[in-house]
Amino acid sequence: MTTAATFTRHNPVTGAAATAAAAATSQDACAAVDAAAAAFPAWSALGPNARRAKLAKAADALDAKADAFIDAMMNEVGATEGWARFNLMLASSMVREAAAITTQISGEVIPSDKPGCIAMALREPAGVVLGIAPWNAPIILGVRAIAVPLACGNTVVLKASEQCPRTHALIVEAFVEAGFGDGIVNLVTNAPEDAGDVVGAMIDHPAVRRINFTGSTAVGRIIAKRAAEHLKPVLLELGGKAPLIVLDDADLDEAVKAAAFGAFMNQGQICMSTERIIVVDAVADAFAEKFRAKVATLAVGDPREGKTPLGAVVDTKTVAHVQALVDEAVAQGARQINGGSSDGVLMPAHVIDAVTPDMRLFREESFGPVVAIVRAADEAHAVELANDTEYGLSASVFTRDIARGLRVARLIKSGICHVNGPTVHDEAQMPFGGTKASGYGKFGGQAGIDSFTDLRWITIETQPGHFPI
Repeated sequence: MTTAATFTRHNPVTGAAATAAAAATSQDACAAVDAAAAAFPAWSALGPNARRAKLAKAADALDAKADAFIDAMMNEVGATEGWARFNLMLASSMVREAAAITTQISGEVIPSDKPGCIAMALREPAGVVLGIAPWNAPIILGVRAIAVPLACGNTVVLKASEQCPRTHALIVEAFVEAGFGDGIVNLVTNAPEDAGDVVGAMIDHPAVRRINFTGSTAVGRIIAKRAAEHLKPVLLELGGKAPLIVLDDADLDEAVKAAAFGAFMNQGQICMSTERIIVVDAVADAFAEKFRAKVATLAVGDPREGKTPLGAVVDTKTVAHVQALVDEAVAQGARQINGGSSDGVLMPAHVIDAVTPDMRLFREESFGPVVAIVRAADEAHAVELANDTEYGLSASVFTRDIARGLRVARLIKSGICHVNGPTVHDEAQMPFGGTKASGYGKFGGQAGIDSFTDLRWITIETQPGHFPI
């Protein structure tokens, strides 16, 4: 570090200091990239089973830090213990899945028209990967930013969120304990006001060959533009406005359960959160009443006490943003059927019925505990409403007719769609990513290998050459 400067993250519930972390400069960030570049030749040359063994150790090291992770998440972002434990469980699964794919990074021999030519397509590590992770699912998304890149033979720099520097530092500590020290895995923490300079310097660094970012669409556009100046590939997982369609033949009880989970898990602070429930008119009243009753059971309370399904949102700006969306929709004719006043960052679940496309609540990502019920005339209208958004990350459709559900799913323009399941669903081995303003590229499984390797064409000539000159 070129400076001893630190910054402080405060607990959103109590206001007390939660974490003091190093405030890296652009020079510090570039030094982290230099360390990763220096470690790359040896790490990329390591055999797949050796990489697998280290990743398996990293998963165990993450699990061993459960208490520290829970404490960090609760203090830094106001998470409930349940959400923190789920984060760790899925993150550990992601590392184990990454370990499993080290021997799946394969190539192929391609028939050549040239006699005696053996043509091969090979996947090789790209180099230094910069991973930029957010605060809302900090263990999951911090691990996702680095696990598959490491499995592919890259070295990495994790740029921690300013809102959860300790949580992200614990990830790197676990990896270093598992044998990923000496520059293979590196951490950069920075004060919020320095984020642009720090990230920009790393994007510009010639050793960085891949960038992945999970966060807002607005910041994703900035990162994509900066990377484009250097022709560097970027994987972007950005905002969402996920629709959950309820068709006239849906099992309403199942739809209600999935919608409540999708809308209010982690207080709606998930990129896949259900933001719009689009219900066909024939069942809209019945669904709305069942949903109102279900959401009325979802109390909000201090996450430190662990007595309620809903805890804190990350800051008071989120409360103000959600409340503004609600107030404007109600002023334009929508009906609030659940909700109430907030106590600081403890905001109750809000359900707003009769939302229409001309309302901001229909269009803007809330990233908070509110969901809109939108009424559709029929199936075709429901699909039209679902696609009437700049976003395209996750979606869902409920129907008892599976063939119908698959047909509707294929009409929805999103990277992910679930038939008779919630919009919030993630598994380590799945190709995760969106379309439109929700970004491009995919994490997970074979798609993750494609994202973090270079595909090369290499030939071997086995016969004397014959040339026209």
